[in-house]
Amino acid sequence: MADKPLVSGKYLMFRDKPFVRENNTICYGDMTDDYVLFMMILKNKTVQGAEGETLEIPDKVLVQILSTDVTKNPVERIAKQTEKNSLFDAMDIGLIWLEKFNKDA
Repeated sequence: MADKPLVSGKYLMFRDKPFVRENNTICYGDMTDDYVLFMMILKNKTVQGAEGETLEIPDKVLVQILSTDVTKNPVERIAKQTEKNSLFDAMDIGLIWLEKFNKDA
C-alpha cells in the first residue's frame, strides 16, 4: 500500500473507503487496492414521495469491478459486470464482488 493517497481531498467515506459520485457515475474503493467498484446509473424513474413531491430514483444501474492496473487496456480492466434494477441491488452485489476480488488478489 502507498504511504499517501493518490488523490487528496475530502470524500464521503463508507467502510473506510472513498465513495465518490459525479452526476450518474459512482466510484467506490481505494485506488491502492487491486480493484474498485464502478457504477453508472443508466436510467432513472420518477416516483411520488411521501409528502407528494416527485423523486427520481435509479431504475437501471451498470455495475463493474474494475482493476486499478492502468497498464491494462480498458476492456481488460473489467473483471466482472452486471446490470441491476436499483441502486440498492447494485451496491449489494458490488460490495460482495469487491471484497472477493480484493481478497483473492
